[in-house]
Amino acid sequence: MPIYEYQCKSCGHTHEALQKLNAEPLIICPACTRPELMKKISAAGFRLKGTGWYETDFKSGTKKNVAGEASSPAKPSAKSE
Repeated sequence: MPIYEYQCKSCGHTHEALQKLNAEPLIICPACTRPELMKKISAAGFRLKGTGWYETDFKSGTKKNVAGEASSPAKPSAKSE
């Protein structure tokens, strides 16, 4: 179940709630008991890394690794005289 963040428009109180995806949004502020809670939009607190589909399937060009070229050995550069 995801954790949703709420903020009261009346008193400014912030609140986190563990709710099901299909649950109705909360509207009653637990601090001031007014029906002024608004759901906040926030980023997820984690990043998916590794060799799974989420990293490699939607990349374009030659960059296929989140770490970039740092994880592969360096290529020797050709010098011309």
